[in-house]
Amino acid sequence: MVQQRAARVGFDWLELGGVLEKVQEEIREVQGAEDEVRRAEEVGDLLFAVVNLARWVKVEPESALREANQRFRRRFERMEAEARARGISLGTLGLEELDQMWEEAKRHLG
Repeated sequence: MVQQRAARVGFDWLELGGVLEKVQEEIREVQGAEDEVRRAEEVGDLLFAVVNLARWVKVEPESALREANQRFRRRFERMEAEARARGISLGTLGLEELDQMWEEAKRHLG
């Protein structure tokens, strides 16, 4: 990873706080992006900063993302199953109801 190469020559943050501030800075830049091209660039920078954060806290980012996707899929599938059991469609529910079902799925599945 290019970030590890940079860190080996001293081009790295001195403490975790700097890494976290960089992530927050990139979030602000995504929010301030005025067009689709700039927004895509800023999202790329944000992803790069988050991968750097993962390196700092000794988390393998690809595995962490894969596991997060799996958790999301299991929880969402639980929501779909619960909706079917209730005889309703998720698409007919408001965000508040969907959030409640999401929290219920999280409690049930972890």
